[in-house]
Amino acid sequence: MDYGTALADLAQADERVMVLTAENRAAIRDVPARLGDRFIDTGIAEQTLVGMSAGLALRGRVPVVHALAAFLTMRPFEFIRTDVALANLPVKLVGYVPGVLSEANGPTHQALEDVALMRGLPNVRVFSPADREDLLLGLRAVVEDPAPWYVRYVDRPAAVPHAAFEIGRAEVLRAGTDVGILVHGALLREACQAAARLEQAGVSVGLVNVRTLKPVDEDAILATAEGTRLTVTVEDHFQTGGLYSIVAEILVRHRLPARLHPVSFGERWFRPALLDDLLAAEGLQGPQLAARIVAALEIDHVR
Repeated sequence: MDYGTALADLAQADERVMVLTAENRAAIRDVPARLGDRFIDTGIAEQTLVGMSAGLALRGRVPVVHALAAFLTMRPFEFIRTDVALANLPVKLVGYVPGVLSEANGPTHQALEDVALMRGLPNVRVFSPADREDLLLGLRAVVEDPAPWYVRYVDRPAAVPHAAFEIGRAEVLRAGTDVGILVHGALLREACQAAARLEQAGVSVGLVNVRTLKPVDEDAILATAEGTRLTVTVEDHFQTGGLYSIVAEILVRHRLPARLHPVSFGERWFRPALLDDLLAAEGLQGPQLAARIVAALEIDHVR
């Protein structure tokens, strides 16, 4: 099943659910025919899109809203903050082509700060699925939850067989004692490849899919940091405000000393390219990730 079909099924089972877009129909092409007047396209007007969604939510609707991630989180940010977050309305914001999935688009279309923006708002929850299966497993829970949500839309084939979804619970894929990899979103596939290569080299690797970044699974993060020599965060997001920041905040709050190594975008956007070329250029392919982690471990051994 694809995302559009699953969403339409949920909407037909619950008349409160409406689907909206700002001329971003790629993932929901078949939805208008199934929902009729419960589908609205505002055109390229993201502020109107969010303001309308807040109004619909005040009237008892559950709007599921679609636009390019960069424009959905930044253009109407004040509307999300004041109309949705402040009122704690059940608006579900679905950001298309977040992070590296924008591929050949330039910096104006690259959402590398979206998690930081959305998790910084009171009441707004954040779901960063790894692939299509992960997204579909979490979709019902997100739509039925009364809180506002931001979802990073991903349509890549499943990286691993996923466990059942639970809000606030990370998916622990493997346990290890040398390195603990914490990852969210579309880079899970590359993190799995890196973990497999490291295991072949005799490195014991733990791997955790941090599905919801807010609420986040603090227990899984603390267990990873306590049980390994090196904790690595992997994400297609700026280093500030994303998973690396979340983990650092948790470690400080719990006064837990740990070695934390980020793999992310520092303070720059990436050069546009097709996805495989982009991952290679940024050192994010599985073998490259493994080499970067080995280098970090060697530094730890020297110390």
